[in-house]
Amino acid sequence: MHLSRFTYSSDKGLSTPYAPPKFKSPGNMGRIGDGRYPPAEQPSRSSASKRSRTSQFDVGQHRSKKKQRGTIRQTETETETLTLNHTSTSYTRTYATSSTFSYNRRKEKRHKGKSKRTSAEDKRKWVYSTHDVSPYLDRVVFMSYNILGVKNAANHEDLYHNVAPKYLDWDYRKRLIRKEIREYNPGIMCFQEVDCYDDLDYLLQKEGFKGVYQARTGDACDGCAIFWNRELFDLLHEESIEFQEFDLRNNVCQLCVFKMNVKNSSKDMGASNSESISSRSFVVGNIHVLFNPNRGDIKLGQVRLFLESAQRLSLEWGDIPVVLAGDLNSMPQSAMYQFLTSSKLDIQMHERKQISGQIYPSQNRSFKSSFIYRWSDEELRLATGTGASHLIHQLQLRSAYAGVPGSSGTRDNSGEPLVTSYHSKFMGTVDYIWHTTDFVPVRVLDTLPIDVLSRTRGLPSKKWGSDHLALVCELAFTDGGSET
Repeated sequence: MHLSRFTYSSDKGLSTPYAPPKFKSPGNMGRIGDGRYPPAEQPSRSSASKRSRTSQFDVGQHRSKKKQRGTIRQTETETETLTLNHTSTSYTRTYATSSTFSYNRRKEKRHKGKSKRTSAEDKRKWVYSTHDVSPYLDRVVFMSYNILGVKNAANHEDLYHNVAPKYLDWDYRKRLIRKEIREYNPGIMCFQEVDCYDDLDYLLQKEGFKGVYQARTGDACDGCAIFWNRELFDLLHEESIEFQEFDLRNNVCQLCVFKMNVKNSSKDMGASNSESISSRSFVVGNIHVLFNPNRGDIKLGQVRLFLESAQRLSLEWGDIPVVLAGDLNSMPQSAMYQFLTSSKLDIQMHERKQISGQIYPSQNRSFKSSFIYRWSDEELRLATGTGASHLIHQLQLRSAYAGVPGSSGTRDNSGEPLVTSYHSKFMGTVDYIWHTTDFVPVRVLDTLPIDVLSRTRGLPSKKWGSDHLALVCELAFTDGGSET
């Protein structure tokens, strides 16, 4: 982001050395045979004699006017010197103007080159599956995006002290978010930290979306929202969970059941590459988990209820596929991630403060431990709902990003993005899109390398409208479909 600044001087510091032509003083201009100027015309002998006689005749007058003539010569010399300096200065100015123009042209070209490279570097790219997914024609593009609540940003100025105020302005950020939506072409979007829902809803209605919103309870002003392309999908069912009802703080989650609209063909936004031959139904879940790293018990309790509700809806609607998205406030090298991927977790093998991996993440690289941690009965009850020490869920979940190999510059050893969120106190991954085995990932929108993000000095920025990066993937149905 910081380009070097260059200053220009007419007498030094030029990028291309230049030696201006040497000027002769008036006394040297008439030198004979110096090889640089033509010989001056020689005066005749008679003229010389005449000049001598005139000088002898006027010697008195010459002496009497010596002072005056000296003054005249001095004036003439000053005039000649002034004229020469003026000429030299004019030449230097003319040259400086020309050189400045050339220098600015070169600088402009270099700047354009840097701009093109920078633009290419911070442009997110699609990464495609290495498997043959061509037989799977019914596809949906999903997006998960924590868009940074306006009041959350205002209440935590210490996280954004490197961010220009205009980049935190909601009117500026929402235009960037809309631009991303148009570019990524999602069919279904899950947003977190939404505190300007009416404004967002008005904006997205113009883009062909409908939405549902669930605000957090308590004093919080934000919530979660799910939007879908109204021409491609029909909403069959909607419900939400206020975790406060289970003594699990003021966070919320949403669950919706959608059906693909079979009247639309592949050319429509976020749809498949061919017209659907049957009605596809699926569950979509959206969650923003508690941030507090010390309360791993509450975090586990929220995710547990979220998974149980998604499984219940899947079974109620005919064992349909499930897609879960959101900000889990948990890192890939954590017990929470292990629980989601392996479907089980022995809670007492992990310290409560280390469940999400947010505290000392480097110490969470291994899930194996022989140490038994003490959890209180209340903590076990909040985490498991029963007071048991083991957690199990029945959904066979896969991470969309881990299912599509990426480069070492953007992915960690588990296949997850290296960074999905960046501000002055955090750079790491807390956002995910999960799916059941009824889906297969076709492509994912890769995140940005750490060095590219570091140059922004923190998000939001001129190009990105939140302190999180949007996760986007295209998933294909793997089975033959079912009528609903």
